[in-house]
Order: sequence, then structure tokens, then C-alpha cells
Amino acid sequence: MAQENQEETLVSKPRTKPPHFVLIHGISLGSWCWYKIKCLMEVSGFTVTCIDLKSSGIDPTSADSLTSFDQYNQPLIDFLSSLPEQEQVILVGHSAGGLSVTSSIHKFPKKISLAVYIAATMLRLGFQTDKDLKDGVPELSEHGDVYELGFGLGTENPPTSALIKQEFQRKLLYHMSPQQECALAALLMRPGPLLALTTTKVEEEEKEQEVEEYVPRVYIKTLHDRVIKPEQQEAMMKRWPPREAYEVDSDHSPFFSNPFVLFGLLIKAAVSVGSI
Repeated sequence: MAQENQEETLVSKPRTKPPHFVLIHGISLGSWCWYKIKCLMEVSGFTVTCIDLKSSGIDPTSADSLTSFDQYNQPLIDFLSSLPEQEQVILVGHSAGGLSVTSSIHKFPKKISLAVYIAATMLRLGFQTDKDLKDGVPELSEHGDVYELGFGLGTENPPTSALIKQEFQRKLLYHMSPQQECALAALLMRPGPLLALTTTKVEEEEKEQEVEEYVPRVYIKTLHDRVIKPEQQEAMMKRWPPREAYEVDSDHSPFFSNPFVLFGLLIKAAVSVGSI
């Protein structure tokens, strides 16, 4: 009898569907940068999707051909558009991937249960003002000529792409990361669509309050970041306060330098909004 009751309980209590994390890389990187986090999530039973935005990872598009943010962000738009109406995901953006997250919570608020920004550009409407650029764009001039620039529209026009030179990558991006991760990144990083990203503007929605209510935000601050500096991250959080803010002892790339702590914080963020 006890066994029958136990079987009835097991049958009558459906399993909760595990949360689905969608991970968005920053400029010059690709879905490959999440490989440690993807592994940790999958062995823990979570669903994970890592997306290559245009001109990134294995996407064949040239960054110099992209002149608008929507072109760059199209793979994420396509993915979210294809989700069933009632399905929700946890959207996670690193660095410039924060722009993709912000754009998506305006376009698809009912499909996103949580937005997480990791050392990311978190501006409510993108780059509208000089203050937005100051807070959300890396300022690396103190390190010298760090970029390889591309001029897809001709040298008389602003650059269309940028890639941090290899000799600066470890110093700026991965100074707390294992050497092998820096070597991997040097092989796989590609020029990013500078023009498309720095002209990003998110249109004001009529139901802005609805967006705020539907999609809670969490910010993960990287304490030793040399790209999006801690004071820039603080400035963005002050201007558009997230529901929760966490800190991780890492460089700009915590998925390499501190993956276990980052994984734990992502799970903590999901728990905080009832997704787990």
C-alpha cells in the first residue's frame, strides 16, 4: 500500500522544467567563450544555448559589413522569435552583450524571466548621450594604441570594426585567467562591429513600466576589470538600478578566471526570481 501511495505521489507531481539559460558574448568573442559555464550548467541539469551574434564565432559575416546594431543582434532576435509563446529563458550578457540583453527585454519582455549583466553595458536606452558613452564604452587610451581598426566605409569615415591587439589581450582582458585561456582566445577572437555597437539606440517603449515589471535584472560586477572598469559598472547600476547586484573576484572575463563562482552567482540569480 505504501508503495502504491508513493507511486501515486510521483505520478501526480509533474517535474518542473529546468531553466533555460541563453548566454550572449561580448565584442570580438563568440559562443565558444562560455564553454566552461555551459559544461557546469549542463552537468547540473540546466538547458543552455550559446549564440554567435553576426560576425562572431563561426558566423561568416564580416564585422566591417555591419552598420546597425539590429544587423549584429539578428541571431538573438531570430532565436527569441522562435521560442514558443509560453516559454521563458534567462538571458545572460557579458560586456557588450549587455546591449543585446537590453534590446531583447524591450522586444520580448514576456519571453525573458530574468536578465543578467556580467561586466556588461547596462543602459536603459543604449547610447543616447555622452554620459552613456562615458559609462558604457571601454576607455583604454591610457594603455596606448591597443586596437586594430577596420574601415569598411573608407578611411575618411569612422572605423567600422575593432580588435584588441594580441599583445594587449592578456593585460586587459585576461590578466587573472589561466594562460591557456588567453592562448585559446588569441586563436578565436575576431574583429567586432565597432560602428554597429557604439551607435546602438533602444527605442522607448510605450509600456516601459510593463518591461520593468516583467523582466527583473541582476548585475554581476567584476572587481578587477580593466575594460569596463568597476566605477563604470557602478555608474550604470546607479542610473538604472538592478533588482540584485553581486560581485565576483575576477578580471573582465570571469567565465575564464573564476568560472565556478560565476556559475554559482548565475544559479543564485535564478533562484532569486523563482526560476529554480
